[in-house]
Amino acid sequence: MIAIVDYGMGNIHSVTKAVGLKGAQTRVTDKPKDILAADKVILPGVGAFSDAMRGLESKGLGQAILESIKKGKFFLGICLGMQLLFRQSEESKDARGLGVFSGTVRKFDKKGLKVPHIGWNQLHFKNCRLLEGIEQGSNVYFCHSYYVQPQAEDIIAAKTEYGITFASVINKDNIFAVQFHPEKSQKTGLKILENFVGL
Repeated sequence: MIAIVDYGMGNIHSVTKAVGLKGAQTRVTDKPKDILAADKVILPGVGAFSDAMRGLESKGLGQAILESIKKGKFFLGICLGMQLLFRQSEESKDARGLGVFSGTVRKFDKKGLKVPHIGWNQLHFKNCRLLEGIEQGSNVYFCHSYYVQPQAEDIIAAKTEYGITFASVINKDNIFAVQFHPEKSQKTGLKILENFVGL
């Protein structure tokens, strides 16, 4: 069973439907006990970093996510769910993220660059189980104003160019996260979700 974390700020319906298409049993939940009982965990997200952290902390969901990751359960963060894995964000300098990874979340600030970054863009990646069967340079759908800047380069599994080159997929052990929306990325996105279901 895959727990899809509901803290009031995710594309819950779209993600649940897309994962369900790949034969997975899902449970949308805002209860820590469901997260701890699940085989895998998905943290979707749209919105502000500080609001998301308040939503997670108010129900004890953040701690349940960290415990699940520590136990070795496969985890997938989507969009804001990727950013929340880091310690801090320029969007909300007083808010603390989950702190799974060292690094920060930065805003696109290159002069003349349209922000937010919305639309289709390419993935350039190294070997990663989440991306098996995906063609190099495949397009996926993005909608974000901030991007992660990990302290450790080796957790970056894929990069994308938009004014700068930024990390669009990260992976370390049982932890996977994507800056784009696989549930909106047609065949490529569904294949990525299928890979996660099959881990």
